[in-house]
Amino acid sequence: MRVGPGLTGHDEPAVGSPEPVSAPRRAWSAVAAFAAVRALGLLVLDLWSRASGNDTHELLSARWDSLWYARVAESGYDFTLTAPDGRVLSDLAFFPLLPWLEQAVAAVSPLGAGDAGLLISGLAGLAAAWGMYLMGHHLWGHRAGLLLVTLWAAVPVGIVQSMAYSEALFVALAAWALYAILRRRWVEAGVLASLAGLTRPVGLAVAAALWAGAAVEARRTRHIGARMLTGAVLAPLGAAGYVLWVGLHRGGPLGYLDVQAEWGNGFDGGLAYGEFIVDHLGGWPVVLAGLGLIAGTALALWAYGACVRGRQPLPLLVYTGIVLALALCSSGYFGSKPRLLLPAFPLLAPVALALARTRAARAVPVVAVLAVGSAVYGASWINGSGPP
Repeated sequence: MRVGPGLTGHDEPAVGSPEPVSAPRRAWSAVAAFAAVRALGLLVLDLWSRASGNDTHELLSARWDSLWYARVAESGYDFTLTAPDGRVLSDLAFFPLLPWLEQAVAAVSPLGAGDAGLLISGLAGLAAAWGMYLMGHHLWGHRAGLLLVTLWAAVPVGIVQSMAYSEALFVALAAWALYAILRRRWVEAGVLASLAGLTRPVGLAVAAALWAGAAVEARRTRHIGARMLTGAVLAPLGAAGYVLWVGLHRGGPLGYLDVQAEWGNGFDGGLAYGEFIVDHLGGWPVVLAGLGLIAGTALALWAYGACVRGRQPLPLLVYTGIVLALALCSSGYFGSKPRLLLPAFPLLAPVALALARTRAARAVPVVAVLAVGSAVYGASWINGSGPP
């Protein structure tokens, strides 16, 4: 099924056209499929963790980035940690929406910040599945939307969707924002894009998607409406506001970039990542990791090319392209590269469309194998030595 021209991928404009009644009614199947895949992942993780002598709850809510978010929720910003190599790491690197929500949940419930983060991620994952399905259904139909959600739940690093991390929250906001853009609900999209910008630095990709969609619509209609303009202005405010606040806190307009540099993060066009891959091609068994990185990167780039060839709507291409570029072309801790690609869910659309054309007797076993593989990989990954 190929996507046609225009903002929504359809020949006919969707302005004012209601979503088919079947879409919201059938969304429950996508949400249920997502929940089932994630439940399998958590079950395998728990069994693996018990066998390894680790605590599943701690791995999900009280390790790595989860601790930084919980600390912000409990004590606010202004914590630094000196790493063994002398780097001074600041909690200002972590955007505020997740810790704000953790703080709010902890204030009205017996949950601590870490457990509040687990609850938020769990609910956000379901919301992401719902919004992703509606977007997929709107563009390609029920089966493609259902498979898009299921494939996203079953990606190898899908376990992160169940951690007290910000990925599930971000993808929920991004998916609903992209759906709103495709439906030309500009103010709603602008608010969601702004919230996404308060969640992760890559939130600006959602704002750029809105701008791209607005540009396409303005060119088509030769008109810029008040709601479109309002949405375009709202979209970057979350990310821009936090970056400016960090700049004031650090005494300079580039303060946030300084914070990221202290963590070893920066945008270098992929140079450091390329060197990292080359370093893993020099001997056994690290050469397997290097070949895996090459294969994974090539697969991501192929998938984006397939999205372009499949004529995905411009907002999706802009959003996915920015997420992909920031993930592959930034320096920093390379073990997090797969996690940084988690928001690029439109990359899965070509596979979802291919499976949607096959019979269920063929598609279901493929998805089942992927779900089991994701559960095993995620359990092994999270029980490893490094942070995801």
